Amino acid sequence: MTVDTPTPATTATSATPATTLRQQVLVLYLSTSALDSWVVGWSRYDGTGRTTPTAGDSDEPPYETGLAALLDGWRLIQASQLIPSAPGSEYDVSFLKHEFLFEKIVDLGAQA
Repeated sequence: MTVDTPTPATTATSATPATTLRQQVLVLYLSTSALDSWVVGWSRYDGTGRTTPTAGDSDEPPYETGLAALLDGWRLIQASQLIPSAPGSEYDVSFLKHEFLFEKIVDLGAQA
């Protein structure tokens, strides 16, 4: 039995340059559990290092709705669980419960 070993001309590293992919994350808190409801809170994280967003750096949300983020190419990776309020606490102030996580994968080698 013979074993073929790749020659340097056929290895993946010499055939094409490696791409460097990084993740951008967008967290949107919506007014209801529907993706087309209004954004009431948000956070952004940029794994490319091209931007450094911080909490409170904008008075306007990056998108009006979660659906608008989808239409702009963000991929939905997690939606909030629908957990009913305990009887009598429907109007208590607490955490924002309609959280949606989105991501974009960015190629650092591509033009910005």
